[in-house]
Amino acid sequence: MKILDIILATILLTGLISCKKELDIDYHDIEPLTVIEAELTPLGINVGITLTTPMDEPMNLTRLTDASVTLTDLSADTTYILTAGNDGFFTDSTPGITGHRYRLTVVRGEKKYEAETVMYSPADFLSLGFNWIRMPYDHVAVLQAQFRDISDNDDYFWIKIYRNDKIYQWSEINDNGAVNGLLTFVTMTSRKDTEEEDESEVLYDGDVITATVSAVSREMYYYIEALQNDSNGPAMFSGDRCLGYFIATSPVERSVVFRPDEIPFY
Repeated sequence: MKILDIILATILLTGLISCKKELDIDYHDIEPLTVIEAELTPLGINVGITLTTPMDEPMNLTRLTDASVTLTDLSADTTYILTAGNDGFFTDSTPGITGHRYRLTVVRGEKKYEAETVMYSPADFLSLGFNWIRMPYDHVAVLQAQFRDISDNDDYFWIKIYRNDKIYQWSEINDNGAVNGLLTFVTMTSRKDTEEEDESEVLYDGDVITATVSAVSREMYYYIEALQNDSNGPAMFSGDRCLGYFIATSPVERSVVFRPDEIPFY
């Protein structure tokens, strides 16, 4: 019986191998999708619209301005018409109001995209700093941020880290690990021997590291998580098919100067 099982398994495996050549996924020639990246803060709203780029072509970050973009404060029953600036972003300086619900509407030609979200309150950002940890290959600088949760409900946060005002890392965190209302975010950064570090990760003496913490919806949390894992995430817009997100949040930030000789060992 065992011999028969082995033979059957071999036949099945051979059949699967022979099927590989029949798979023909033409992912290079799909129609470009609209990508909408929108953020409402206490400073106003900023909306960038681009198109996806075929995998075999250089990324095209040209922002599209051939759209009608409006923001509706559903709580106040007020609509704002956004205008595109010279940089291609659609903006309006009206501050977002914590607790209000907003709808973003984008129309391009015959296609319409809409997304809704509530405006989240700011977190209390308490501290940001480095520690060296000893790894088998070198010492690594670990960046640690601590902040207070924003409510007793399930809360989700988007953390973005900048190196000299340019994006360095970003990640998502929820409040499942909160202790007495405090959340701690930890990430590995540069190793001590900078000559052995990748340019995308290396930090030099004097670099300014800034971390921003933004409360987001659960859907946005899973959207960010999917991007991190190169997997499918929830659709953030209704209407015609598009990619991107709309968040309404109150970012808080702290900065620290990277001084490797002054960092303590953990």
